[in-house]
Amino acid sequence: MRKSLTKYATLATSALTLGSSLSQVALATVSAQEETALPEFSTVVQNDDEVIEGGTLYYALVGDPFAGVLNNMYYTAGPDGSIIELFNEGLYGYNENFEVDNSGFADIEFDQENKQVTITIPEGTQWDDGEPLTIDDVIFPYYVVGHPDYTGIRYGEDFQNVVGMEEYHNGEAEEISGLERVDDYTLVVTYIDFNNSMLQAGGGVSSYVEPEHLLGDIPVAELEDNEYVRTNPVGFGPFRVTNITPGEAVTYEANEYYYRGKPLIDEVVLEVVNATSAVAEMRAGNYDLAALPADQYDTFADATNMQVLGQLQNTMTYIGFKLGTFDAENGTNVMDDSRVTNNKALRQAMAYAIDNDAVGTEFYSGLRTRANTHITPNFADYHADDIEGYPFNPEMAVQLLNEAGFVDNDGDGFVEDPNGEPFTLGFASMSGGETAEPLAQYYLQSWQAIGVNVELVDGQLMEMNSFYERVQADDPAIDVFQAAFGTGGDPNPSGLYGRDAQFNYSRFVTEEHDALLAAISSEDAFDAEVRQQAFHDWQAYMIDEVPTIPTLYRYSLMAVNNRVKGYDMAIGTDVNWTEIGLTAEQPFAE
Repeated sequence: MRKSLTKYATLATSALTLGSSLSQVALATVSAQEETALPEFSTVVQNDDEVIEGGTLYYALVGDPFAGVLNNMYYTAGPDGSIIELFNEGLYGYNENFEVDNSGFADIEFDQENKQVTITIPEGTQWDDGEPLTIDDVIFPYYVVGHPDYTGIRYGEDFQNVVGMEEYHNGEAEEISGLERVDDYTLVVTYIDFNNSMLQAGGGVSSYVEPEHLLGDIPVAELEDNEYVRTNPVGFGPFRVTNITPGEAVTYEANEYYYRGKPLIDEVVLEVVNATSAVAEMRAGNYDLAALPADQYDTFADATNMQVLGQLQNTMTYIGFKLGTFDAENGTNVMDDSRVTNNKALRQAMAYAIDNDAVGTEFYSGLRTRANTHITPNFADYHADDIEGYPFNPEMAVQLLNEAGFVDNDGDGFVEDPNGEPFTLGFASMSGGETAEPLAQYYLQSWQAIGVNVELVDGQLMEMNSFYERVQADDPAIDVFQAAFGTGGDPNPSGLYGRDAQFNYSRFVTEEHDALLAAISSEDAFDAEVRQQAFHDWQAYMIDEVPTIPTLYRYSLMAVNNRVKGYDMAIGTDVNWTEIGLTAEQPFAE
């Protein structure tokens, strides 16, 4: 793979003189790929053997050390979310279209006319420490996330939309008037606006359930660093946390209080495994489950001791431009017109300069494909497949720069800005996996090939936790960054790109953008055709403005040892650990 990158990087460096050479190589590669059908994956492991009693499942969490913020109200990094899923589930279930249904813990009833949602939880359920779970544990997160001293990033449009939330958040009221506690098991939530996102998983109705009996007496300002978040979390999921080695490992035991019944497996041992050694560890039979890197697919496709499950994710990678900062005092993103990245032509040129078709084919065995919009294809009704996006076109990139006044006046090979001033952009990208370094270098050289001087911040890739801390804090050294996001069950982009969304790491805000987002969330958009058009209009605008470059849609791959039975990774299907078992005492090795 590194050899392939060298080939592409060399071509990219010469793009100004060689014209479409890289494009021709990419097209030849893609054409060759089309002659061989892409792998077809199942989402369900096949195993007809009898399940043994109990046993220990070994879970490889592939990547860098986890941050250890083990609470749904506070975590920001994906690995922490993976750890949380095993001990503390969300409130509701959803189907394969990510529409909220009653397959999960709570039943939910929607009342569009009165702009209300009624949440009912089952009676007689318990936390994994044996304490009763009541509707107060559903109400409690609203008072944490909405509190003025809340230190997380979840306070946004979804919570602000609850009647009375802003008054509570501003210290003007002690109670949130839109929360009506009917009884120990029923809550009615009244909203200011009731839009179609309410019907989607993660799309407006809080799914948080937290143990008030443990967290309720802790000052909100201190919650994020409390032991019940960092070292001794309590949940109501299938397993109970018994031990944490910070950043490295978590041990769980079956939760006998789990509302679905005690899991078949007695214990789960989760350990962080470096991406470079994960395949070897799975082949050696040291682990039962691992989300393996698509860029290494060729090295484990023929493994005999495990099955590879796969599905197209509702996730994409992207390249973002820092356009401003987040004003924490006013809770809003603010653009800074003095930044050179605020020139749209520069952003468009940098998008045309990279060949993501070739990247997906060469580095990821075709398991990643060029993203044409900011909505993933999983949402077939909303994804605008008629938008071209930014195919590789270095000639167009150079033309856009020249027309916008980016010209190399001093002959050093790099353009100056329209004011004639030289500039260098700082690029932040994460370490991890064998393609991280060569891919980052490819992007750098592709941009340099069109005359835009871009260099790695601090001259090196960043560890994941440091990367997100610096991007979130709007580190002035970062002008461009490469990251990824998941849309969850709701394609509504307001939580990722809204004016007050802290996840809007580019800090892109315009009045026209506000209007397009409002159209997606409007009551009119309950009509399917109106909703579809609103999504298509937003995608077209974002591709034109390109505050972030959508780069790749991707498959997720889960390697499952042959002794595991009943595991299903399908999106929209809850992993039911009461039906997952082991058919041998230890994982099989090749």
